[in-house]
Amino acid sequence: MDSEKQTEQARVNQVVLKIKQKLATTTAELSKAHFERAAVEQNYGQNAKINTLEIDDQMETNAEVQQQKQLVAKNVQTEGILQQQVKQLNSLRNSPYFGRIDIREPAEKQAERLYIGTSSFVDSQNNFLVYDWRAPISSVYYNGTLGSVSYQTPAGQQQAELLKKRQFKIQQGKIHNMFDTNETVGDSLLQDLLSEHSDKYMHNIVATIQQEQNSIIRDTTHDLLLVQGVAGSGKTSAVLQRVAFLLYHSRQDLVADQMVLFSPNYLFSNYVSEVLPSLGEKNMRQVTLHEFFSRRFEGLQVENLFTAFEAKQTAPRHVQNTQTVSSLVQKAAAYAQALPVKQICFVALNFSGEPIIPARTIKKLYQSLPAGWLPSLKFAATKKKLLRLIKGIGERQLTKDWVTEKLQDLSDEQIRFWSRQVSQEPQVVEKQLRRKIVEDHYRPIYEAIYNDYFIDIYQQYGDFLLQVDSTAAKNFANQLEYHQISWDNCAPLLMLRDTLTGSGINHQIKYLFIDEMQDYSVDQLLYLKHAFPKAKFTLLGDSQQALYTTAQTPRAALTTLKDQLQFKKAKLIELNKSYRSTFEIADFIRQMLPDGQQIQPFNRHGNLPQVISVRSDCWQIKLLTLIKRLQQSSQNLAVITQTQATAIKLEKLLQSQLKVTRLTANSNKLEHGIIILPIYLAKGLEFDGVIVFDTSQVAYPIEKWSLLYTACSRAMHELALFSIGKPSKIISQIEARKYLTSVVNTSVS
Repeated sequence: MDSEKQTEQARVNQVVLKIKQKLATTTAELSKAHFERAAVEQNYGQNAKINTLEIDDQMETNAEVQQQKQLVAKNVQTEGILQQQVKQLNSLRNSPYFGRIDIREPAEKQAERLYIGTSSFVDSQNNFLVYDWRAPISSVYYNGTLGSVSYQTPAGQQQAELLKKRQFKIQQGKIHNMFDTNETVGDSLLQDLLSEHSDKYMHNIVATIQQEQNSIIRDTTHDLLLVQGVAGSGKTSAVLQRVAFLLYHSRQDLVADQMVLFSPNYLFSNYVSEVLPSLGEKNMRQVTLHEFFSRRFEGLQVENLFTAFEAKQTAPRHVQNTQTVSSLVQKAAAYAQALPVKQICFVALNFSGEPIIPARTIKKLYQSLPAGWLPSLKFAATKKKLLRLIKGIGERQLTKDWVTEKLQDLSDEQIRFWSRQVSQEPQVVEKQLRRKIVEDHYRPIYEAIYNDYFIDIYQQYGDFLLQVDSTAAKNFANQLEYHQISWDNCAPLLMLRDTLTGSGINHQIKYLFIDEMQDYSVDQLLYLKHAFPKAKFTLLGDSQQALYTTAQTPRAALTTLKDQLQFKKAKLIELNKSYRSTFEIADFIRQMLPDGQQIQPFNRHGNLPQVISVRSDCWQIKLLTLIKRLQQSSQNLAVITQTQATAIKLEKLLQSQLKVTRLTANSNKLEHGIIILPIYLAKGLEFDGVIVFDTSQVAYPIEKWSLLYTACSRAMHELALFSIGKPSKIISQIEARKYLTSVVNTSVS
């Protein structure tokens, strides 16, 4: 193997040399493009200052400015492409590829040797020295075992014989590890990568994609892809690689702006923000569901999901088990579709404190439309009628004295700006200026019509709730007085509004991704399906980590979503192998679950988890000692609490002796060191070491097994469960040999 390694290293050297040559050329082109763009921008600035008082000068200037703007845009685009190429070449220079496959086509006698990397690289004769991991042929590397293989191409299914699969770990142009395997990724390479410390950002996994992850990444046929994966199974990584693959696969008609990722929190959004750029792709849009709702309820404070969770944890048991009214979204849509005109809550359009168009006039306009029309069509037609009414009112104001006075007060700059697109005949210019004055005067009314302010949607929703649940209606009215709206009311209220008005629908989004989907209600998913009707959905989650909803089995979740959301082609992919945690940690936490035996721990060994029990009068110093000990081996050490209130308490306790960072719902960056955070902010993240604070029976009764499992599953290398008092029964039911115990029964003075 040593001689083969030397041969492979010689090839790496040759490829790196050609990459460096290409990098030098591209860097020079980038410098030239930057210089040209700066020159064009300077020229553009000079042209923009040309005298525009005379009509001939004005027309000439406009033409030149438009030409300069196009040149600037073209140069910016060219510079952006070259910058991306330089970034990719720098990455390839360090590690040009990670895999090799030798295949033989049926009609060929000679085998072909292909090398797989994060992006393609061709030499000056257009010979492929490295193939992009997303290329059709590269699927053989991820899916195939030695022997007969098939792979999908634009021309159809192709057959070949896979003769060799070789894997590399190359850093700074040097082969550090190399071996042949019949698997997707050999254990030694994967163990090497998984043994590393956690980082501030998630990394791409293209060198270690497993076969089941590859089926997620390359799926292009299903409009609903449901990924149910145990904690640490790499479902989030696989989906981010899926985004990169889709952008590569459909690059002719798909761009990043046509994709949306719903993240569980700001921390997660920042944590995954480097994956796509590392693969040469632009980041897609990222938003939390709270952000999404808040943008649609301007002027109202939308309840945060985390606030709702905190309230639930501190509420009495009988309140915690209270269920909200189900299927409100469907009921709201049905209510809006069948709503009689007389029950629609139209409101007058007021101007300067007086109704310029009374509510009864709006109702008559709506009522005059064909009865068989959908509410959204009637609403759109009513808006057009209202706009014509306002325009007519404005036309009658054109010759009024107040318009003449404003006309006389216009500055020369305003006159030039408002009249540059019309004839220079004085009468035409004056009429245009008068119309602009009137339009500007009535602009608040135009905006009110465009924004649907001639219907009181909140009163309408309150009337709907009265028909469904009087208690819910009362709670909604009380919150509205304080300009608040609860989490559960957001989706059904928006559905009612959209059904009546036809607003809120985005036809541009082609792919929608939701992480931690088990924390979404069916109502919320129904609304998102309504809001993004053209999008294919990829939903990923772990039913065992359901913090806010009732857990469902993966099959039950697929059936519910397929039926309720009316997807035609739906597929479930289950990921049961856990890669994040050591074997000992994964083996420990799977015993917390009702059906935890489905979890398959990866064969990377480490220390046994610790269960530490202390008395209530000495826990502070014991916790401090534990943190200091684990800090020595953990670059990132997380102390995970159940609520933010407890996190605040620990921060005050520890900050005098340790440098700690407490994370909140508004935090957007993950720092190294000792981190204190509530459990709901830890979702989707991973840490070298984890201390779960106060895992006593009081804090974690048996029904909170999903909370404890979620917290423990964040640990990569070290896990400690710190209990003030008797440990939870969730822990005591685990086999004693699966963890180390420590009991402190003496007080510390």
